[in-house]
Formats: sequence, C-alpha cells, structure tokens
Amino acid sequence: MSLHLPLRPLARSSRTLLHPHRQILIPLNPRRTLFNIFKKRTEGRQILDPLSEDFLTKKNHAKLPPQQTPGSLTSSIFDEDNQKPSPTSPTAPSDRTSIPLSQRDKALMTSALDPNPKARIRWERKMVIRNIQRRGRISKAVKLARTERQHLSKSPFFTTSVKKMVPLARQIAGKSVEDALVQMRFSKKRAARAVMKHLRLARDEAVVARGMGLGSVKAEDGGEGKEGEAERKVENVTFRDKKGKSRTVGDRSAMYIDQAWVGRGSYGSTPEFRARGRTNILKNPQTSISFLLKEEHTRIRQAKEREEKRAKRKPWVHHPDRPITAQKQYVLW
Repeated sequence: MSLHLPLRPLARSSRTLLHPHRQILIPLNPRRTLFNIFKKRTEGRQILDPLSEDFLTKKNHAKLPPQQTPGSLTSSIFDEDNQKPSPTSPTAPSDRTSIPLSQRDKALMTSALDPNPKARIRWERKMVIRNIQRRGRISKAVKLARTERQHLSKSPFFTTSVKKMVPLARQIAGKSVEDALVQMRFSKKRAARAVMKHLRLARDEAVVARGMGLGSVKAEDGGEGKEGEAERKVENVTFRDKKGKSRTVGDRSAMYIDQAWVGRGSYGSTPEFRARGRTNILKNPQTSISFLLKEEHTRIRQAKEREEKRAKRKPWVHHPDRPITAQKQYVLW
C-alpha cells in the first residue's frame, strides 16, 4: 500500500517543526488546469447578499411560468376558492369573474354552447312537426312512458352456463321483488346467490334513480308530508295476470319483475394438466341475466285492458251467416 499525501502541506508542516518561532506563509494559489482556463472570471462581478433588499427585489421580479386558470362559461359557486392572487397585486380580482355573463362575447361562447347549429335547427324543426301532425296529442307509448316507471338492469357476466341460468330466470319472472328474493335465498342452485345479489342492486337502483316503490312511504307520511292531511287508504285490488293467475295487490307502487332473460357471453379458458405432460383446455361459459322492473299499477292497467278487450268481442256463432262460395254441380268427393 502507498500513502498519497500532498507535498506542499508536508513541506509547510516540516518548516514549522524546524523553526517553531517563525511561520512561513505560503500562498495557496489555485492550480491552473484545463477546466479552469475556460471558466468565466467573476472578479469584476458584484455578488449580492441573499439577505439584502436588492437581491429580494430581483428575485420577486423574476419571470414566472404562465399559469392556467380554470374557468367556465357560466358562473360557479367555487369561483372565490379557485381565484389565486397574483404576485404583483394579491387582492386584484380576476378578469374572467369580473365580467358578468350578459356582457361576455357571445361569438366565443357559441363554439361551446352551440357547436352544430344546423343539427340543432333540424332537431327543433322535427319536434315542431311531430306536435303539429297529431295536433298536440301524444301517442299511447309516450303517455305510458310519462305516467309509468320502469327500470332495466343487466348483470355482469357470471361463470355459469345458459342452461343453468334459464330455469332461475323463469322461476322469478312475474313475481314481486320480495318473493323473488325469497326464492333465490332458499334455492339450492349455486348461481342463485349471484342472481339474488344483482336483484337487490337492481331494486336499489330503481328506488334511487326512478323513484319506484315509494308509494307506501308517502302514504305513511300522509301524502306529501303536510300536517293535517289525511293518510291514504291502501285498498286491495284483485285481478288476473296474463297467465290467468289471480293476484291481490295492496300497494300499487310495489315493484315486480315483468321480464327476466339470459344473455350468452364469451368463453373463458382454463388449462387442465394431465399425465405425460398433456394439457386439456376447458371452456368456461359466461352468462348474464337482465331484469325489467315495473310497478304494480302497470300490471293492473294491463289486466283492465284485457278485460275490456274481452268484453268487446262479438258473440261466437256456430254457423255464421256468410255467402257460400266454391260450389260445383257435382260432388267434390
């Protein structure tokens, strides 16, 4: 091993030991190397103190990167929180929020509010023509869509076959949501658990998004919740459904499953390792189930329409009075 020590500090320390009463000061000038030649000289520059006022003023006047301030075409309740004071004037209001909506340039707002004016004009013309054709009267489908509620919910794909899922869909179709949940709860099928979980989710979505199944709650609160208003009387209605089964309904806003069907998905693959290095590829089918939920007063209306249609039928005649045709002068047999 070799010890590398600088020669100049060693010479200086040796002279100090030989002559302790006098010290020789050797100027330590920086070595001139290849890198020091190209360095800029800073002898004539004025180095500012970081705590001085000149340094602070130059630092404040430095160029800042442009900041993007969020904005919208309409006023927002979060404008005061989103406003950031500038470094020069902390309390200066923003130009975007200071201009009211009525005084803004409509030509600039049109690109966002009305990007395709021709399509808008065609749609308005189509709506006007639709109202004029029927003299302002709406069709039966539109009237039912405005007066009756329904909710369609499709489940994610379950790892089961269509053959196993179809009996469950047929079992709960036409039943109320509560009866269907009871059927799925005590079913021995493994897929019944997934069906029950999604049926609960569909029921909650129908209540929150469509406002279905809230008639009993309003009746308990006394209609709209006004004091002194009499509570609604729940009347039991008996009718026959489309299968001919007699049903009795107390709450007309209760939900039932009008339709339930199954959809086939893509197949998954799972390797099955066998002897002698062989592998079988198993195909895992995926199936989804969909529910169409409606309220009971929809089923009551359909039962009334069937009764009215049956009452309008003409009486059946064994030998109707109609002209005889295709007669020949000889026996046809």
